[in-house]
Amino acid sequence: MSRVGTALRELRGAQKSAKGVSLYSRFVNRPAGRYLAALSYGLGLTPNQVTLVSAAFSFAAVAAVALAAPSWGLGVAVWAALAVGFAFDSADGQLARLRGGGSAAGEWLDHVVDAAKLTALHACVLIAFFRFPDAYGTGPRGWLLVPLGFQFAAVVTFFGGLLTEKLKPKAAPGSPAAAPSALRAVALLPVDYGVFCLVFLLLGGGALFRWAYAGLGAVAALFLLAFLAKWFRELSAVRR
Repeated sequence: MSRVGTALRELRGAQKSAKGVSLYSRFVNRPAGRYLAALSYGLGLTPNQVTLVSAAFSFAAVAAVALAAPSWGLGVAVWAALAVGFAFDSADGQLARLRGGGSAAGEWLDHVVDAAKLTALHACVLIAFFRFPDAYGTGPRGWLLVPLGFQFAAVVTFFGGLLTEKLKPKAAPGSPAAAPSALRAVALLPVDYGVFCLVFLLLGGGALFRWAYAGLGAVAALFLLAFLAKWFRELSAVRR
């Protein structure tokens, strides 16, 4: 365990900036990912293998949403698998930094898995609404548009954020990092993936899940509009 303990100590001093990160990711997901990264390091896993472990947990949960009849037990299992998958998603990058840096292929794999997971999760909610209309109260087919709208907001936000980071000029080496804003960390909670995963605990509630999911979708759409305006304003000052 000394190898794991050494890795934990190194990781504590090599964390990414908390700027623009919600409270959940900062105080729950990243610390969980740190322990998983240290454990993975002790087991000799590579960052890409950790990414695939994350994908296995995430897609098992995604498949369960689409294939299994909703119940409280299913909700707990789906949430747990999504949360563990999200923690491993944080662990792969931390493990890469611990090993001296990641590769372009590893970053590509990480983002492809994230995009696939995000798209598939909302698609499987749509499938669940279609397969179990009595359980969810989604007899009116208009409810099938809700996962499509949520998926649109989530994917555009994901892609827009990545592209903005690529197009913005990098900070000069050695320049001090901006202090994280506590208010922003709280404000970002509704669109944090880890917080979104909590809604699946309500799967056994039928209509309760449907309305909670739709509410988060509406919030995601509002945040998307705000993000698009912010990103466009920031990039308008960049000359290429």
